[in-house]
Amino acid sequence: MPMTLVEKIIAAKVGETVRPGQLVMVPVDQIFAHDLSGPLAITQLQKLGFRGFKQPDKVRFFLDHASPSSTVQSANEQKTIRDFAAEWNVELIDVGEGISHQIVMERYAKPGDIIIGGDSHTCMGGTMAALATGMGSTDVAVAMYLSKTWLKVPETMRFVINGKLPKGVYSKDVMLHIVGRIGVDGATYRSMEFVGTAIDAWGVPDRAVLPNMAVEAGGKCGLCASDARTQEYLAAHGRPQDYTPLAGDRDAPCVFEMTVDCATLEPQIAMPHNVDNVVGVTDRKVKGLRVHQIYLGTCTNGRIEDFREIAAILKGNKVAKGTRLVATPASRSVYLDGLREGVWETIIRAGGLVNSPGCGACPGIQTGILGSGENCLSTMNRNFKGRMGNPEAFIYLASPATCAASALTGVITDPREVIS
Repeated sequence: MPMTLVEKIIAAKVGETVRPGQLVMVPVDQIFAHDLSGPLAITQLQKLGFRGFKQPDKVRFFLDHASPSSTVQSANEQKTIRDFAAEWNVELIDVGEGISHQIVMERYAKPGDIIIGGDSHTCMGGTMAALATGMGSTDVAVAMYLSKTWLKVPETMRFVINGKLPKGVYSKDVMLHIVGRIGVDGATYRSMEFVGTAIDAWGVPDRAVLPNMAVEAGGKCGLCASDARTQEYLAAHGRPQDYTPLAGDRDAPCVFEMTVDCATLEPQIAMPHNVDNVVGVTDRKVKGLRVHQIYLGTCTNGRIEDFREIAAILKGNKVAKGTRLVATPASRSVYLDGLREGVWETIIRAGGLVNSPGCGACPGIQTGILGSGENCLSTMNRNFKGRMGNPEAFIYLASPATCAASALTGVITDPREVIS
């Protein structure tokens, strides 16, 4: 019987064929929480009266949202997590290492895994053909304790992405286009499976944008197949043994199918205050709009490939007067790659600044909170009212190239105008 990718992953775990809507208990391969969700999970574990973890090697805590801590409260919460991790001998990934989702992809996620995280963007693990999804702190605590969780097998929406991206158009533009078409609730509790000739051609860093933003359409998870590109990525990160090929069956039934022809797309902009409020960069609603801050990074577009694109546009130029440019690498390895390649020097010489690895300004608690009435153009995944800490500010989302081009002019700018 043909199965979609999410059905194959769950079926392999439970040892029998599954169908959408079925409730199952599944073993979990990895469970994590961070400095915002971790204290809540710890409280729930203490309420449950746990006495050690069934499989502590599957449990991790990340300190990534306030990295380093920005308030006394966050410092104390991080201390709670450090003390708890030490007491129960579970792994702690401390400040400066980077964002949980990026590190999970670099170090831990394997094809066929089931990953539970105390953060909505846990779904980025689907880039590696893992069923990765965010849950509330009680579910995370139970999964940590028992190394298993419950799931309703999600229906599958298949997105067939074909063709070659035109100059100045990137995977971020493809995903903004998709969310714009189906809406912020268009994939609620469904698996978004990404296939097609474009996906086949992209490397893991480009693919990661799609599963990362699946939750912006309400998706339970976002999935790409494990193929030669996955194998290359795992080998490059010292984990060739973790590769296994895994893909959904093309003839497996799904509830929705949509085809995107990349060749027809232009750079996209998501306007405040919803991710599905999407227009082309040439639309009069956004073209030429004043930008006070450019924010580069996050788990969506904080990889070295993104910063290389940004540096190529900024090199030898200056950020426009009156516009701030803030960059935050997604992980320590991205930080080190950027140092070796001179990416950070290019950004700093252009007038920008570079933070230590982590979530940075994205959750609105440090390193770039906006002033009232200010506009920010960002590579982030989310532009809800108040997302960056000020409900009186306005967040626009775009690709790294669109952000870099706009940094040079101080207004939203079509990157095709500056890319040679």
